[in-house]
Amino acid sequence: MLSLDIIITFAAAATILCWVPGPDNLFVLMQSAIYGPVVGLCVTIGLCVGLVFHTVAVSLGVAAIFQTSQLAFDALKFVGAAYLVYLAYKSFRARPDRLDEGTTKVKPMWQMVLRGVVMNVTNPKVAIFFLAFLPQFTSPASGSIVLQMLELGGIFILCALASFSVISLLAGSISKWLRRSDKSQVILNRIAGFVFVGLALKLATAHR
Repeated sequence: MLSLDIIITFAAAATILCWVPGPDNLFVLMQSAIYGPVVGLCVTIGLCVGLVFHTVAVSLGVAAIFQTSQLAFDALKFVGAAYLVYLAYKSFRARPDRLDEGTTKVKPMWQMVLRGVVMNVTNPKVAIFFLAFLPQFTSPASGSIVLQMLELGGIFILCALASFSVISLLAGSISKWLRRSDKSQVILNRIAGFVFVGLALKLATAHR
């Protein structure tokens, strides 16, 4: 069982890390700004589900495979990079939606949740990060290391959920204004496309 001071220290560090610009929060930011806060929240839920996967993987030692096997690491990162390129393609091809026409297409919520899951799970850097970060806050004197890792992962997920939800709401607050302007939507979709390409390149060139 983790002590209260460890929980507070870890939660503070996790919250700060969640706000540092990175693939996940940039992804939430762009999706929220383009499609609205509800979509951003769905993406956030998907990302947090992905974090559950990484937490369990790290706790059970599966993530060590990505740290020791270059082939496994490269395979997963290229799948993730390909998915980001696909999202970039979709952004570049996206057409403006008008709120005042009554024909605005609503993004399927399950699709956005799944998008967040895939985005997170296919990033082996998250598993490596958890493998390096979580154990620093564990202690054999506090009981089972596996249970401590699961607890820390749960705290990190709660911090990510809270932080990304705020980002979704802040970015989503401008989505209605953007979706009334075709030009703004086109520009934002182009920016999103370039962001996805940049993230894909960063992931594809990542090292363990």
